[in-house]
Amino acid sequence: MKLKKSTKSKVEYNALAPAKAAFYSAVLPGLGQAYNKSYWKIPIVYAGLGAGIYFYSTNNREYNRYRNAYKRRLAGYTDDEFQGVLTDKTLIDAQKQFRRQKEMSVLAMAALYVLNIIDANVDAHLRQFNVDEDLSLQPNFNVDEFTGRANYGLSLNLKF
Repeated sequence: MKLKKSTKSKVEYNALAPAKAAFYSAVLPGLGQAYNKSYWKIPIVYAGLGAGIYFYSTNNREYNRYRNAYKRRLAGYTDDEFQGVLTDKTLIDAQKQFRRQKEMSVLAMAALYVLNIIDANVDAHLRQFNVDEDLSLQPNFNVDEFTGRANYGLSLNLKF
């Protein structure tokens, strides 16, 4: 059996690439993905962070509406937008709900930010993983010449 020489040039392993990609993503979300040339992931990163910002601002605005109405009622005013529609307890419950949703939006944005960094790091690690054709795994079948019994096996061939 003759071994073929590989025509591919070997790519040098850069041990700092994953750390560099993670640092870039920490500085500016999506920059690590650009460093890894995974450009299609950048809109996903910004869509996730943008959705978090949208939900935070929406919940914050609604929280302030109900909070201001409740504060006006405590001050003795009867001209808030919920007068005659919602009770004081309902205003307090609405404040708690929107505050909880606002906090969950912040947690979701923090999780997406961390996932962005982890994705850039893992992608940079996997880009340096050797997946060329010099490594093959083949099923092997042969017949034993002395006993006439079939032998099954699996062979791993490494070509350097």
